[in-house]
Amino acid sequence: MANFDQIQMPIHMSDFTLVIHGGAGTILKDDMTPELEKAYLDVLQSSLDAGFGVLEQGGSAVNAVKAAIVVMEDNVLFNAGRGAVFTKKGVQEMDAAIMDGSNLNAGAVAGVRNVRNPILLAMEVMNNSNHVFLSGKGANDFAIKQGIKLEPDEYFYSQFRYDQWKSIRDSDNYSLDHTNHHLEELLRDKKFGTVGAVACDSNGNLAAATSTGGMTNKKYGRIGDSPVIGCGTYANNHSCAISCTGHGEMFIRAVAAYDVSCLMEYKGLSLQQAMDIVVNEKLVQIGGEGGMIGVDSKGNFSLVLNSAGMYRGAKNNKGFNKVEIYK
Repeated sequence: MANFDQIQMPIHMSDFTLVIHGGAGTILKDDMTPELEKAYLDVLQSSLDAGFGVLEQGGSAVNAVKAAIVVMEDNVLFNAGRGAVFTKKGVQEMDAAIMDGSNLNAGAVAGVRNVRNPILLAMEVMNNSNHVFLSGKGANDFAIKQGIKLEPDEYFYSQFRYDQWKSIRDSDNYSLDHTNHHLEELLRDKKFGTVGAVACDSNGNLAAATSTGGMTNKKYGRIGDSPVIGCGTYANNHSCAISCTGHGEMFIRAVAAYDVSCLMEYKGLSLQQAMDIVVNEKLVQIGGEGGMIGVDSKGNFSLVLNSAGMYRGAKNNKGFNKVEIYK
């Protein structure tokens, strides 16, 4: 007779969902050519398909968000990885974070240079460093030790990012990104070019990941909310997985991602209710513009923004598949 612990109990398979964003802000249809709009929608769909493919194969939420982010980091349209913006010194400094909601493990990096896919480095920090957060040269040294792919400066060069930077590099201004059109509009535009992904896998496990190049012309090694666990990125199976994009300083001050989790865990709010309060009330009160994506352990998802647009998409096992740009 079989031992009791050898009897395989049927596991309830959860609905699985992947949600992505590619930045929020003043993204208006009037500023977009049909070609550029199509290019954005195509890569958003490619990112969704890559991450969702992992979930369809029974893969983990963590591996799904990683796969989705890599696609966007490899595309020059987004301010992350290859498309990262120029700092005051004319280089790219990138930040990324990933979190596993099943065990609260997390990995993050800030101010890394020449790393092709910062999200892969964040994953290495989570799995192989005994730490959560590495920065600057130390993070780069760890990347080399772990065999993470590096690229020369030329790989990260794009003419429109360089033109963006050149137009303000001699000033003390900085830009919140995603400007693809008239440079004289740069300073009055607000574009937050972060990429992010959240997922619920078929076992009901959650994960979140975020990656960014930060602000054009940023100084002093500035770091935003993206790599800060609880601010721009958070995942907990008991509540939700969240990835934010927006004016990072405000999202840090609001501890935005964790606040959604708290409202769900302690007040019993739904994902949608909690995200609405944080994005449309709490952030607005302190002048925080942007948005966030979220998913809960039942596979419910939400995308909330208080800006004119957000590059975004969602896909689940019930046949929902949509990518959008404007509000």
